[in-house]
Amino acid sequence: MEWAAPLVSPGNGDYSLHQAASGDGATTLAPTSVTGVALVTGTTEGSGSYTTGSMNTATKLPLSIRETPQSVTVITRQRMDDQAMAKVSDALVNTPGIVAHSNSGPGREIYFSRGFQVENYTFDGLPTSVFYGQLLLNDLAMYDRVEVVRGSAGLTQGTGTPSAAINFVRKRPTRDFQASLQGQVGSWDHYGLQTDVSGPVNEAGTLRGRMVVSGRDSDSFQDVAEEKRQLYYFVGEADLSEDTLLTLGLSHQKNNDIMTWSGLPSDPYGRDMKLSRSTFLGNKGDFWDILNTNVFASLEHRFANDWKVNLSANWIWAETDARASSAGYDATLQPRLVGWSSKSDNDRVSYDLSAQGPFELLGRKHELVLGASYRTVDNEGRTGGYWALAPTLATGIDFDNWSHDAVWPGGFDDHHDHDFDNDERQHGYYVTTRLNLADPLKLILGARLDWFEQESTGRYIVPTTGDWLPTASGYSYDRHLTKYAGLVYDLDAQHSVYVSYTDIFKPQNLRDASDKFIEPVVGKNYEIGIKGEYFDGALNANASVFRIDQENLGMALDDQPTSCPFYPTRTCYEAAGLVRSEGYELEAQGAVTSNWQLGGGYTYASSEIRKDANPSRIGTKRNTNMPTQQLKLFTSYRLPGDQWRVGANLRWQDSVYDAGTLRGTPYRFEQDAFVVADAMVGYQHDEHLDVQLNVTNLFDKTYYRIIPTSGGNALYGEPRKFMLTTKYSF
Repeated sequence: MEWAAPLVSPGNGDYSLHQAASGDGATTLAPTSVTGVALVTGTTEGSGSYTTGSMNTATKLPLSIRETPQSVTVITRQRMDDQAMAKVSDALVNTPGIVAHSNSGPGREIYFSRGFQVENYTFDGLPTSVFYGQLLLNDLAMYDRVEVVRGSAGLTQGTGTPSAAINFVRKRPTRDFQASLQGQVGSWDHYGLQTDVSGPVNEAGTLRGRMVVSGRDSDSFQDVAEEKRQLYYFVGEADLSEDTLLTLGLSHQKNNDIMTWSGLPSDPYGRDMKLSRSTFLGNKGDFWDILNTNVFASLEHRFANDWKVNLSANWIWAETDARASSAGYDATLQPRLVGWSSKSDNDRVSYDLSAQGPFELLGRKHELVLGASYRTVDNEGRTGGYWALAPTLATGIDFDNWSHDAVWPGGFDDHHDHDFDNDERQHGYYVTTRLNLADPLKLILGARLDWFEQESTGRYIVPTTGDWLPTASGYSYDRHLTKYAGLVYDLDAQHSVYVSYTDIFKPQNLRDASDKFIEPVVGKNYEIGIKGEYFDGALNANASVFRIDQENLGMALDDQPTSCPFYPTRTCYEAAGLVRSEGYELEAQGAVTSNWQLGGGYTYASSEIRKDANPSRIGTKRNTNMPTQQLKLFTSYRLPGDQWRVGANLRWQDSVYDAGTLRGTPYRFEQDAFVVADAMVGYQHDEHLDVQLNVTNLFDKTYYRIIPTSGGNALYGEPRKFMLTTKYSF
């Protein structure tokens, strides 16, 4: 199909793509409406699109998806709205190649990509460490889009794993006034309300502001469990001159949830007890409160030669106050309920200074980015019920007839038996260039030099004596060089092939026989693929093959009494372990026709241990409790007349299992492959009023979204759920 090259604008800020005449019998399609700014700046709000035109998460360069030599997914504002996504977990579970997992329980899910845990999340391009999924992440109402680059992304992330870079791009003030009021009602007494107001605040339009306020109150398909969420988001922009833009913003989220510390256990021997999905093995007195405050700022100046300089900062202060219970077994394998409490402060600071622009060399124009970054992590707090000191709240409980009325010990909220303070500091300098070797051939080269240090102090009560025992550790690494290389060749006006190498590092708190810290773990990502960009960027598609080697994993030296001069006080290690992940991905996102949008993909990723201190593990599959194959696909279609629209979502994964030895008995917990389907229908009455019904898990499939590992923490997927959303735009 041939499409007219420039976008056609009716003058209202929207653009249409029209099919060009291609001879007799040519098919004529209705215009596909997209917002011009989305195809230029990357903003997706108001575009109606499931893709974006520009992003810089992988390289710091403003590139299209086709120009980026890595696998990329963008969850746009339209996609979030069509699927009624509210939490970050809603977006990630629908992102190709992303797997949810938990070693702890509900509310603390972690995410994996290509077999490795995602440890860094990025906010408007500034990365920060996030150890548990929801602690530092706000609800989706404040974001324009979520950009996901799979594989190593050390050039923009600094330290981390070769999993993915997940960038949350915030909404910005609009130059024209707009406002909306949205209400929701749904299953399990769900009620939600959201308002979004944006526009100029002075006559000249040089000052602009935006406010998003949302609140949700919902019970759960589990007994007792509930969520209460409040989000306040304010952002302002000021044109200090024609070339200088100042942005200041603030978000504040308050979560008041009731949840258990752990998920559902297996039986004492690792077998599925097939408990009801409504089972809540916790207590009515449980609570999990989070306050998350985020302040951000940026100052950008553009020069006459198309260069620009940007200084950005991001500050996050998160407080948690939790009292939660966990079901398990005592020494005689009888069910029991234990209690745990925590108070913590989790602070993050990120700064970035960069300059980017074009330069000429050998008669061609190229692009260059230079930058420096600095970020810190500070986690401090205290817990009660640490290790063996967790108080027993109830014993001899029947899992099928659970009581939620256990009594907490008096004064337990003020009790603590473990204090901790963990600090990290890292700074780095980076450079990226995109060389225009020939009209169809582009070479992207990048390098980053990092310094890292970590220090932990604390103390805990020794259960056998009741004495406080202090703890301290720390490690550092200087001048680690991270490399990036990508080659993109345009086959024609719609297709490109690419090959890329990217890496990332993570220091290790392990020492060798010379009492020196061993080399950091390095994740190396090799990728080759083909990308297609159709209808002037309205639709993106790609196919890729990848290999990731995570090298230098710490391995204990053989014969410690002889090889380690510090034995038995300390164990000596060497950087010799290796895990390899291999696979391929197929993906499409954007508009197929004027009325038909789709976003989704198929992922095959298998990881294997190649070198390990335990010879029996070599050659075995890593992370058997995560699927090797996934298919995720959402599509929506606007019916003739442009008032009614329908949509459907499909998530499929192959079988998973967890095997091992529990209490001296071998076990194997397995879940077969399953598929979950969702549906959506919407009606736009006029330009102001819109009503939408979402049904998730349409066929009420019973499945574990996370299976138990080592006999515990299974989490059921939600049963069939209805959500009705009414939105009025002014």
